[in-house]
Amino acid sequence: MTTLIARALPGARTIDDAFITFRYSRNLVEGQGFVYNAGVQTLGTTTPLFALVMAAAGALTGREDYPTYAILVSALADAGSAVLMFLIARRLIESDWIAALPAALWTISPMSVTFAIGGMETSVNILWMIAAFAVYILRGRDWLIGVFAALGLLTRVDAALWIAPLFAHQLVTMVFNRSLGTSLLQRLPLQTWIACALVLLPWIVFAWGYFGTPIPNSVTAKRYAYLIEDGAALAQMLRTYANVFFTFDSFGSIGVMATGIIGLVCSAFAFPYALRKTGRALPLLIYAWLYFLVFAALNPLIFRWYMAPPLPALIVGIVIGAWAILAPLNRRALQIGIVGALGGLCLFTSVNGWTLHPDHGADRPAPRMAWHAIELLYQQMGEHLRDDVGATAQTRIASGDIGAVGYFSRATIVDTVGLVTPELTRYYPVDPALIAPGQNYAIPPALIADTQPDYLVTMEGFIRAGLANDAAFNRDYTLIQSYPFPFYGSSMQLYQRDAVSE
Repeated sequence: MTTLIARALPGARTIDDAFITFRYSRNLVEGQGFVYNAGVQTLGTTTPLFALVMAAAGALTGREDYPTYAILVSALADAGSAVLMFLIARRLIESDWIAALPAALWTISPMSVTFAIGGMETSVNILWMIAAFAVYILRGRDWLIGVFAALGLLTRVDAALWIAPLFAHQLVTMVFNRSLGTSLLQRLPLQTWIACALVLLPWIVFAWGYFGTPIPNSVTAKRYAYLIEDGAALAQMLRTYANVFFTFDSFGSIGVMATGIIGLVCSAFAFPYALRKTGRALPLLIYAWLYFLVFAALNPLIFRWYMAPPLPALIVGIVIGAWAILAPLNRRALQIGIVGALGGLCLFTSVNGWTLHPDHGADRPAPRMAWHAIELLYQQMGEHLRDDVGATAQTRIASGDIGAVGYFSRATIVDTVGLVTPELTRYYPVDPALIAPGQNYAIPPALIADTQPDYLVTMEGFIRAGLANDAAFNRDYTLIQSYPFPFYGSSMQLYQRDAVSE
């Protein structure tokens, strides 16, 4: 119940990328197919399964209230994850009260709630992960592990990072733990593999025939479009892992340093303790740090929701580690008291990561990190294009952030990043000289010159050093609307191609 209340209380604070998925869902319900732009079969959403779930909700209700559908689905998913986290922790900790701590911490975590109310697939993605680990640790049916792994991949391709240690540990355990008299084939986790393949196969066949690939185009498009400093992902990962209980909001940098060190020490102690209790818990603990290493090494542009998936595993590991460190005391009441007190402090700092009165959006309690001011402005721009400018499905609007603008305008979108227009990725990477100081992206002038969209929606910082100084652009386009905004430059701007007004 706490999980549901914590997500219903703030209401929808939808993130821009969620609107991309919602537009796929809406177009599917309206009979245009699994597309973003009508007639263009490109897989631009990273979460096909979530898009289908949203479409099913829209079809069943006959309405297009996708932000609300997303909150409901995410709240149920988070509730399921909380129950499973408790069952996993109880397998390793001899106290129901302490075993409940990871679930409670995840339930009210600003990170957990932000992306549930943000319309993202994050909660569903995490549910499949926790479910697969729970089945494995609690010795459930092997085929269920395969089903959850496949559902994870259909929800987000980075599910491969938790599937890899889980499948590897299962394979090694089965090969070496079964009787030497059995054949190698009999010692393989075939039930898991076959179940995974059977669930994935229909989507792979469909996606290859419909889109030409089962891999979302956005996986590569974002990497080439943005300028990313060396070590940027590592810095973001360090900040997130050190601030897992949002101690910065309560105690500032000193609190983050303290919890970062304590969390690292507890995580280290969790490994040998879990190995003594059940080696099947190791893949869960490994995943949190494998995720850290892979993202730090690949150094992609880190979006906020990328930080959520490893946190349940990290939280479980920290609580287990704290329990293990105090085990030598041989005084159960004291052990429970100390770990419980530390858990209570983490619950306090997590709740303190909320605010009663956000400075934008609905005046309802919400996590401070559930910032969506730019999405509200993009929504305003999209509605202005639809209602005041008269944009239709035939109107071509270029934008770097296509979620809310595309969803509310209902126009044909020229995606300057290339998420749903893969042919435009040839304009990247851009000349770094076109990227304004302090920004990580610029719209290539050649892209606008070649595609000639009717309108361009852009943040001022995305064109300041390049497109705004381009003679052809200034000749062909006129600034017709500007909303002051203190991020990504000074304003959100709307340009009209002069030929449109003639």
